Amino acid sequence: MSIAPRLGRFTDTDSGDYWPGFVDALATLLLVIVFLLSIFVAGQFALSRALTGRDEQLAEMNNRLAALTDELALAEGENQRLSTEITTLQATLGEVRAERDDLSDQMVIVLGRLEDVQSNLLLEQDANQANIDQITAMNLQMQALRDQISELNSLLEAAEAREAELDSQIVNLGERLNAALASRVAELARYRSDFFGRLQEILGNRSGVRIEGDRFVFDTDTLFPSGSAALSQEGREGLRPIAEAIVQLTEEIPDDIDWIIRIDGHTDPRPIRTTYASNWHLSAARAISVVNWFEDLGVPPNRLVAAGFGEHQPVASGNSEEAYARNRRIELKLTSR
Repeated sequence: MSIAPRLGRFTDTDSGDYWPGFVDALATLLLVIVFLLSIFVAGQFALSRALTGRDEQLAEMNNRLAALTDELALAEGENQRLSTEITTLQATLGEVRAERDDLSDQMVIVLGRLEDVQSNLLLEQDANQANIDQITAMNLQMQALRDQISELNSLLEAAEAREAELDSQIVNLGERLNAALASRVAELARYRSDFFGRLQEILGNRSGVRIEGDRFVFDTDTLFPSGSAALSQEGREGLRPIAEAIVQLTEEIPDDIDWIIRIDGHTDPRPIRTTYASNWHLSAARAISVVNWFEDLGVPPNRLVAAGFGEHQPVASGNSEEAYARNRRIELKLTSR
């Protein structure tokens, strides 16, 4: 029902009866309110379904994490057993090598004695008949020495075969140990990939944040006032979801995986004109401010590292304001210690 005709009649008649127009206005307003409430209820229903799907995904991720934890525990036990076995085999190999060297020395001595006996035998062959018994005894001695040499050769061959077998076992165990270590490295890379994806989801298309390789880069203009290392309120709130993601990651990664979050501070090359002595000091102070804020939000301090690079690691060349803005940055990276 249109209100304009009624207003026209009010003007024409000027009777002072405004109640019908007021009722029409209230009815129209009520219809609008009912329409808005319908839209709100529909939105709430869609949001509830979306949240239910997220809960199911979170439960699935928790199940996967539990399975990974069990596999890691088994790998650690196997690692320890292999390391102990390698140590034992290396000790045994040292003993075998020492025994082989001793046998080689004995063989050299026996060969020297054999040569002496042969020399003496040649000298005595031209002697008289009275020395025949002595020659016979020398022959017997030579045969005994030959038997001893043969036995030593057999022992030496056995020692060399055993050494080759131990070398093969050590190589095999080394390969298995390297495979286990590679598995741990791959597991850390998998957690890094999950963390990277989680931060991408949190940050979305937020301005002042970009991805460069394996790190997240924050423009310091969105975190700090110009020339200052004190985080702005906007910067603190922008970093809060990042800290919450790191805390969750700390609960998921096993304690024996040695990982850290490295926060690097960078500045542009222009000389500083604040209370800081140089761009080195400013970049380090800004990185430390981020570390302190993360620690206040519950991130374990042993998982945080702050580093200042001043203006010496630029990502953009030139003297334009755009290049300066890109070089003023805070970088965040998940890496091993």
